Amino acid sequence: MSEKVSIEATRRAPRPQAFKFLVPLAIFFAIGIFLGIGLTLDPREVPSPLIGKPVPEFSLPPVQRRAEGLSNKDLVGEVSLVNVFASWCTACRDEHPLFMQMYQENIVPIHGLNYKDRPQDAAAWLDALGDPYTRTGADINGRVGIDWGVYGVPETFVIDRNGRIAYKHIGAINGRVLEETLLPLIETLRE
Repeated sequence: MSEKVSIEATRRAPRPQAFKFLVPLAIFFAIGIFLGIGLTLDPREVPSPLIGKPVPEFSLPPVQRRAEGLSNKDLVGEVSLVNVFASWCTACRDEHPLFMQMYQENIVPIHGLNYKDRPQDAAAWLDALGDPYTRTGADINGRVGIDWGVYGVPETFVIDRNGRIAYKHIGAINGRVLEETLLPLIETLRE
């Protein structure tokens, strides 16, 4: 009888060789699930830890041939946009006509934060394409951009009248983003 019990116990015992294949397979499927979820996310919807918080303290000199620089104190008192741009940024060139249109229609004050750009290049770029910015700060070394949590250019921030960041858009602004997101938010913040 003892032989019969030990044979049955051996048959029921898990085989270690089977687990050797299941563990890597489970890890492979877990990684695949996380990657699959990641591919469905929009990289422009990266949440900013600064939403609802005051803009970081900063003070930047003006871009070459511009009269006024930009500081956190300039962003209090009215709803405004801060556009992070650079002359070397192709997507910045794509969104620039919308900012020019907003400037011409006096929709909202737009401030420029020129990111890691050579002073003469930034000035030439604004001279050639037009300058929609009320104030433009030259962040030559990118330090202020780091404080703002800038991932790359272009990025646009909506600032409420209390100097708090209400919204961050990563990438170029297009007509749809302007009409469906920015303008309604600006109107809500002005109420």
